[in-house]
Amino acid sequence: MDLGLEGKAALVTASSKGLGKAAAVGLAKEGVNVVTCARGEEALRQTEAEIRALGRGEVEALALDVSDSASPAKLVAKTVERFGRLDILVCNAGGPPPGPFMKFKDDDWQMALNLNLMTTIRLCREAIPHMQRQGGGRIFTITSMGAKQPLDNLVLSNVSRAGVTALVKTLANELASENIRVNNIMPGIIYTDRIQFLIENDAESRNVTVEEAKATREKDIPLGRMGRPEELGNLIVFLASEAGSYITGASIAVDGGRIKGLF
Repeated sequence: MDLGLEGKAALVTASSKGLGKAAAVGLAKEGVNVVTCARGEEALRQTEAEIRALGRGEVEALALDVSDSASPAKLVAKTVERFGRLDILVCNAGGPPPGPFMKFKDDDWQMALNLNLMTTIRLCREAIPHMQRQGGGRIFTITSMGAKQPLDNLVLSNVSRAGVTALVKTLANELASENIRVNNIMPGIIYTDRIQFLIENDAESRNVTVEEAKATREKDIPLGRMGRPEELGNLIVFLASEAGSYITGASIAVDGGRIKGLF
């Protein structure tokens, strides 16, 4: 199925591995030209080589920390400079550390809000004018199922990602008339380095093995397994195409059925 994305340009942040990489690779497979970024040079270059080997869209990899307040402007400017346009923005960043509410001080909250909320705000602020000038665009945020169903021991993530969800709904309403669709993707337990870290942290805190901690998490997933990064990437590809043209302002869970609420 031709999704009509060939020749489009995308910026995918924190995309050297995990969910960001899955989104970048999925888009590149459809012929999208992609700018990737990450702090770790080695993983970034490896992902760049993998995307280039697909033989479809072009790729530009930038070693930048997206949570640095100056990085979003640099990333958007480089995307437009290299490819002449920006059609798809995927806002992704790592998650803040786990812990209960009373563990964290003001500095911890500032770090979490900067990492997840302010980074998204800055990226959107830079990207939207380009999308408006070219007559449309697609914006995605990758948050967490914790934005809808708060997760134990992840208060920083729950709160900061809920703020991103509110931003998505607001922007979707503001920008719909300009053909800019804005959607939020809420991953559940998708096996990435971040999930492995959380499993290890959980195992240590409960004095159980990593295998036992992993099995406990999988037991709570109706599909009985953790997700694969490409399963999230595939959703972003679909929503970026005209096949998903009537979907905006949505927060869509990719969680194997783990969210229990109706809404």
